[in-house]
Amino acid sequence: MPDPALLAALEKAVDANWERQVAWLQNLVRFPSRRGKEGPCQDWIAREFAGRGWSVDRYTLSEVSMDHLPGHSPVLDTDYNQAVQVVATVRAPEQKGRSLILQGHVDVVPEGPVEMWTHKPFDPVITGEWMNGRGAHDMKQGVSAMVFAMDALRAAGLAPAADVYVQTVTEEECTGNGALSTLARGYRADAALVPEPTGGQLSRAYVGVMWFRLRVRGVPVHVAVAGTGTNAIMSAYALIKDIYALTERINEDAKTHPWFKHVNHPINFNPGIIRGGDWGSSTPAWCEVDCRIGLLPGTDLATARQQILDTVAEAARNDAFMANNPPEVIWNGFQADGYILEPGSDAEAVLRQTHQQVYGEPLKEHSSTGVADSRMYGLYYGIPGICYGPTGKGGHAYDEAAHLPSLKKNTLAIAAFIAEWCGTRPV
Repeated sequence: MPDPALLAALEKAVDANWERQVAWLQNLVRFPSRRGKEGPCQDWIAREFAGRGWSVDRYTLSEVSMDHLPGHSPVLDTDYNQAVQVVATVRAPEQKGRSLILQGHVDVVPEGPVEMWTHKPFDPVITGEWMNGRGAHDMKQGVSAMVFAMDALRAAGLAPAADVYVQTVTEEECTGNGALSTLARGYRADAALVPEPTGGQLSRAYVGVMWFRLRVRGVPVHVAVAGTGTNAIMSAYALIKDIYALTERINEDAKTHPWFKHVNHPINFNPGIIRGGDWGSSTPAWCEVDCRIGLLPGTDLATARQQILDTVAEAARNDAFMANNPPEVIWNGFQADGYILEPGSDAEAVLRQTHQQVYGEPLKEHSSTGVADSRMYGLYYGIPGICYGPTGKGGHAYDEAAHLPSLKKNTLAIAAFIAEWCGTRPV
């Protein structure tokens, strides 16, 4: 349990730094760090880290060999020369405590039509307790929490008594390869904390996620004689309907899953992007649909992929054209296993203690129907991967926003966790 005097000193430091933290987060939100465009944001962060006296490793994913590693996801149409990652090392002269990875992602999903937002998506307007912005909630506020938790220790005249790696990565929203690259590069610690916006709860379990592309062909004819050709878009629609049916069957299995039986419809399928056809008066000769589907923890990825392949093949057999012109399934993006943070780790015990002291109530937990980078540490490298962060709203939606009071309290909780897990030394 953190010493009450230490906690009071950290709370004072968080208060003193708060206006600077809010301004820092606003600067971070102003970067439109969509996939492939994160470089300027990461360069700014690298300078911020270096300005704190931290040793900075800035590199791109093209510099790291990792396609042979567990957890790697394949990609198409993505230039990894532009995928900048940043790892800052805060080294302790003597390792008297336990080391820690603090990791957040800076990539954001597309903002959609700007006119649908109350405020512009990359304008961090503050209204009451909320800060607007694409990525403000998911998860740039968490990045500010981990950085300013470290700042709070320094402002209190302390530093961690073990090595801390402060990492900002990309690709969290599509592959997880950014987090994997830090491991491929050799960074290890006794625990990893990922401050995703969990609402001050511990995310105990995550579903797995697979992305894939359906590629369907057709026979183009003039629409006046549409019956003599085939429509690739409608053929793709038939495949989509059958994959939705598969999803419902998987959700029946979820009703007995130990971590998801109390979660309504945890496995979801989404056809997210569609491209097809060349002319409004011709039956389309081609169609591509980029899709996402979840899978339950414990389901082997190869088994889940085969379920998709079998479903698509069965749907094609029932179509006169597709039976002789089979559609393709291309794995492109997330091939992410489900992850469970098994109860009983020392890191979780410390988090429960510090949360209780900061929030005045026991730490709650939940199972998430999304995916997070914590799996990379816990599932593949034996490092307890904890997801625990502040509250927000509108993830992947219009009017996304960070909740500032929650962020402030969570910053204190993370600072207390660092102090208790790593130990402290005077500076």
